[in-house]
Amino acid sequence: METAKSYQDLSDKQLQHKTIEFRQALAEGQTLEQLIVPAYATVIEADRRLLGMTPFPVQILGAVAMEFGNVAEMKTGEGKTLTATMPMYLNGLAGSGNFLVTANSYLATRDAKNLGRVYRFLGLTIMAGSADAGEDDKDLDKDAIYGSDIVYITNSTLGFDYLIDNLAATKEEQHMQGFRFALIDEIDAVLLDMAQTPLIISGAPRVQSNLFESADHMITLLEKGTDIKVSDDTKNAWFTPEGMAKMEDFFDVGDLLKEDNRELYRHLVLALKAHYLNHRNRDYVVQDDEVMLLDVSNGRALEGMKLEAGLHQAIEAKEGVKLSDQTRAMASVTYQNLFRMFDKLAGMTGTAMTDREELRDTYNLNVVEIPTNKPSIRIDQPDKLYITNEQKIYASVDAVEEAHKVGRPVLIETGSVSMSNLYSRVLLERGIVHNLLNARSAVKEAWIVREAGQLGAVTVATSMAGRGTDISLGKGVEELGGLLVIGTERMGSARVDNQLRGRAGRQGQPGETKFFVSLEDQVVLQNAPKKIGKFREKYEATHEMSPEAEPLQKRRYRRVIQRAQASSEKGDRSNRFQTLQFDEVFRLQRDSIYRTRDEVMAADDLSRVINNLFQRVSEAHAPKNAIECMPELIDYVVNNIDYQYTVGQLSELIKRGSSLKQTRAILRQLMEDKLTKQHEQLPDEGQFLYFQKLVILKAIDVAWIEQVDNLQELKNITSDRSRAQRDPIFEYQKEAQRSYAVMRDDVADKAVRNLLMSQMVTNPDGTVEVTYP
Repeated sequence: METAKSYQDLSDKQLQHKTIEFRQALAEGQTLEQLIVPAYATVIEADRRLLGMTPFPVQILGAVAMEFGNVAEMKTGEGKTLTATMPMYLNGLAGSGNFLVTANSYLATRDAKNLGRVYRFLGLTIMAGSADAGEDDKDLDKDAIYGSDIVYITNSTLGFDYLIDNLAATKEEQHMQGFRFALIDEIDAVLLDMAQTPLIISGAPRVQSNLFESADHMITLLEKGTDIKVSDDTKNAWFTPEGMAKMEDFFDVGDLLKEDNRELYRHLVLALKAHYLNHRNRDYVVQDDEVMLLDVSNGRALEGMKLEAGLHQAIEAKEGVKLSDQTRAMASVTYQNLFRMFDKLAGMTGTAMTDREELRDTYNLNVVEIPTNKPSIRIDQPDKLYITNEQKIYASVDAVEEAHKVGRPVLIETGSVSMSNLYSRVLLERGIVHNLLNARSAVKEAWIVREAGQLGAVTVATSMAGRGTDISLGKGVEELGGLLVIGTERMGSARVDNQLRGRAGRQGQPGETKFFVSLEDQVVLQNAPKKIGKFREKYEATHEMSPEAEPLQKRRYRRVIQRAQASSEKGDRSNRFQTLQFDEVFRLQRDSIYRTRDEVMAADDLSRVINNLFQRVSEAHAPKNAIECMPELIDYVVNNIDYQYTVGQLSELIKRGSSLKQTRAILRQLMEDKLTKQHEQLPDEGQFLYFQKLVILKAIDVAWIEQVDNLQELKNITSDRSRAQRDPIFEYQKEAQRSYAVMRDDVADKAVRNLLMSQMVTNPDGTVEVTYP
């Protein structure tokens, strides 16, 4: 701070010149960490001059923690946005490849605009990597964005741009310039909550099945309980023997589990999952005759995302909308492996200490708890626990009504969109005007959250909605006790509960939190269903069930809630770890393919690569006895090397090969002769090199798309093998390696065929049209 104060005497020009000095020091061999004190002092002074805000000592402490690759846990309202200017400026001095990663495009564009003044004043370039609301991402200048010193971007945009870059045909079509530093806002949401949702680019449509509608109709004829069973935790469903018999009779097949009926049975299972495990307005919505998935934590529609393996089409059949095309996955990456590519990774969030071990073990990130600038005076009331959801809702709305009568703002936090809608209906019945925030629009979301602290405001929101936006208290609200946060259920982890509490009492202001929970909450039903059934039976035997009930007082009920949440957390950690293990196998193959593509695109001469391809393919296709296999060998040459030979010519050539070595040499010579003919058609060396790159990349991409799709299917298959006491990761790794070896052979075959059999036509304007075989 003393250094920063001394910089107040500098003129604007002198302060701006600091950037030139720092970059010169870096060029001379100093490290970023050696520049941290003067660089932070520079940006602190720039913040003061341009934004009218000077970072507090605790914010500087958070910025230092992040510069050294840690997660800074800074409570809500402590100024994480301003804190980020310090490490972002320091790392921006080193050039491009530095990203501030946010949850949505609104926050990315807002902060890039507001804080961009500071960075530009100091001579750095900055851009938002996401389009403003109403604009198309396709209109963005990706070269300019990724060439900037600092980029404010969403996690999904960064991930998809990485995948798209690795589908490019030329270096000129690639935009990204390295992964130097990523600072992730709300890092727990990205690296933990979203860890199991891979980013997938789809294409290459499959042949559409006609079984979706008939399977859907069949499921509607079956009865739950008799023909279909659903697990107590509602996460699994299966057919009973009676149900299997009905389906076999309906489709007139002897045994649904036979290999001949595999596709029919697969579609029936998909229809079963669509009806019993995926629920409208909880897992998805239907808008304009289109099924759109929902992020269940915040209610936001996941545009462009679809469920895999036909489940999306099964839901569409259930809802009676037009079936979308089933497509193959062309490229995929998880956030776990995306962010592990960065040289340095850091983050900030209000809640990370509860999951510090997982962040350390998975990402090598330590969590540093940053003290608040002012002591917290928020009051966290003990939970109020009820038997039924109805009792809980009745009691929690009573609390809302009581606070609303005196004008105290209330924020009601729910665990799902469906529960938000239910609370909204109950509030309307009570005549309580309120805002319903289901995170459908990031801009509207931020506005509603900002207004949630105003006098008389009542806001209903899903648990994750509005993260990144502070709630400011209106005039007179502090005297009423500040914002009242009502938690309507225990969430899947204590971390999310703490996020909800953090909405109130920011920056030393008064605030209060109350959690109303029941034994029918999702976290309890899914993780302790048997215990709850026993408790409820005993309770109903001795108590009259009524919507108006006193909260449960016995500790054993609270222990059930705590254990259920702990079980949920353990399950989520286990699932994230398994996802990482699966993706680690996939990552090794993806990295190898992407390196190969980059080498091909960057090459000035592909002679060695082509020689290796010819060698590999000739060895693979030369039979031990060429005379006995002459018809097959002739067919191979005509369809893969050169169709202009006659059968007689090829027969004479093949007869000369008395040994396997000679046959391979003959095939190799045929390939080299045809490549020479191709070069004669395209004598310009630059054009011929471009042609070679194009056809080899085409072979790689076609084979890789098949492999990505195979690995997606393989993951689904091997996941089920755990039920047969077989290690799914080991099975996946073994099958994936075998599949990868087959794919490499396929790349070689396709590349040679593309090189030798593609047709080239040179147009009058000098351009060349290539038709693949």
